[in-house]
Amino acid sequence: MARFGNLPIKLTSGTTVVVEGSSMTVKGPKGVLSRTLPEGVTLEVSPESVTVVRKSDNRTIRALHGTTRAHVANMVHGVTTGWQKALEIVGAGYRAEVRGRDLVMQIGYSHPVTITAPEGITFKVDKSIVTVDGIDREIVGHIAAITRASRKPEPYKGTGVKYQDEIIKRKAGKQAAK
Repeated sequence: MARFGNLPIKLTSGTTVVVEGSSMTVKGPKGVLSRTLPEGVTLEVSPESVTVVRKSDNRTIRALHGTTRAHVANMVHGVTTGWQKALEIVGAGYRAEVRGRDLVMQIGYSHPVTITAPEGITFKVDKSIVTVDGIDREIVGHIAAITRASRKPEPYKGTGVKYQDEIIKRKAGKQAAK
């Protein structure tokens, strides 16, 4: 049985974790993130690390133990180094640009596709690579998924918006009749 929830989370200098009742706040050089702790799980904070402690061995609390540890570790990583997802735009004439807080993409439709970045998210475009940056891993992943869903990669030519490390399984086209 895995005991991932028992591993301590190391804090770098400049990162602090504050627990008040059932809510926690992580502050770091890149920003501040807050979250409500689930019932039955608490945090033990020391200057160098944070440990997630469960109050009982109930099945649901055991499940929340590892999940809470992963959420706290993601928050600490986010406020220290941040999260980013890279997407690649593949296709003839497909392009993207940043206008203010908006990502505007020409991806084969009769109109441009515009995605507005929520608070804490920034877009960067370098040729055909779109990068989504932020401190909250969930929001970065969500905005990257919305961007990819605007034109999913198709299996015949491979055109569309895909994650940079994603591999698209290609299909053979129609065969000529013999």
